[in-house]
Amino acid sequence: MCYTQNRFNALLSACALSLIATAGWSQSLTWLGTLGGNQSYAYDVSADGTVVVGRARNAAGFSRAFRWTASGGMRDLGTLGGNQSEAYGVSADGSVVVGWARNAAGPQRAFRWENGVMQDLGTLGGSQGNALGVSADGTVVVGRADNAAEQGRAFRWTASGGMQDLGTLPRSDWSEAWGVSPDGAVVVGYATNAAGQARAVRWTASGGMQDLGTLPGYDRSYAYDVSADGAVVVGWAENAAGLWRAFRWENGVMQDLGTLGGGSSWAFGVSADGSVVVGYAQNAAGQIRAFRWTASGGMEDLNTTYARLLTNGSELWVARAISPDGRYIVGYGRNAATRRIEAFLLDTGFPRRGDVDRNGCVDDADLLQVLFAFGGRGYRNEDLNWDGTVDDADLLQVLLNFGSGC
Repeated sequence: MCYTQNRFNALLSACALSLIATAGWSQSLTWLGTLGGNQSYAYDVSADGTVVVGRARNAAGFSRAFRWTASGGMRDLGTLGGNQSEAYGVSADGSVVVGWARNAAGPQRAFRWENGVMQDLGTLGGSQGNALGVSADGTVVVGRADNAAEQGRAFRWTASGGMQDLGTLPRSDWSEAWGVSPDGAVVVGYATNAAGQARAVRWTASGGMQDLGTLPGYDRSYAYDVSADGAVVVGWAENAAGLWRAFRWENGVMQDLGTLGGGSSWAFGVSADGSVVVGYAQNAAGQIRAFRWTASGGMEDLNTTYARLLTNGSELWVARAISPDGRYIVGYGRNAATRRIEAFLLDTGFPRRGDVDRNGCVDDADLLQVLFAFGGRGYRNEDLNWDGTVDDADLLQVLLNFGSGC
């Protein structure tokens, strides 16, 4: 590494002499295959887009949790003694995977997988559980587990504290946690209210469980993901007519994100800064299509935006997750070449690696942003590898890609 204690002077002089622009603008679509069966579904992606997790059918027809890498392909993560498993979340570096697996007795149990070992996280006194989200460093797991009365409860698990029941809304008996902020402090999901209606909720240790309300004219809502600072929540609302609408919640206001011309939409993922939302929506023909939403561009059909990457009539149906920087999107669709429902990894090419300010050019401004934030903790754009600290690794990303796009 090219820095000394006087990192400003050293980095702006000695290191500047050895900069090589290595990155170019690239967009790609990768179909991830299966485990020998006819279906696969991607549910989450690591910060750098190199690891994807989800579920796929094996040759025997059973659903199995998978972890995919470009070098190793799709790997079956096994079970807890039963015949099925599914993976729903992955840590920022791709080393920790969470989901559910059947044990030898049959019930689903929440698991945390690391270094080839699948750990049963237990329950809250009942028989079943499901892990649905994980913090960036892999230490906090959230999901739903049954209590002794076999009622579902949102949980937050840590190695030191075990499984914590996050409670419910007043006079309610059910809750589920579906997403967690990178630092593990903010949990989102849904809970039933006193009237038995599902409501999107946001939980913090200091504030407990907060009802986020629902869209005007809608009586139910569900929260699925949350931004890095916990301020932006995305999900969907449902009305009595059975129509669904994707929403983005911020500062107490729930915004309807619209559709692609049809009646319904669902939001599943949000970038770390809360600016990009992904999910799926019906188009005017009633077809399901993967979408990306931004405040400036509204809701766009990924099949249209990336049409040149789709061959042989393939279609992107559902976008389930987006990387913290908004570059990588995973989900599933129809791979016409294999005639299968198949998981996909979409590399949108933006932002470029090392592009902290998201202007398409890796330059002095990006370098300075990392330098001024150097040593700071917390998940933000300067933390390019999303490990919770702005450090040498983030600086190297800027240096190695310096000049790209300029």
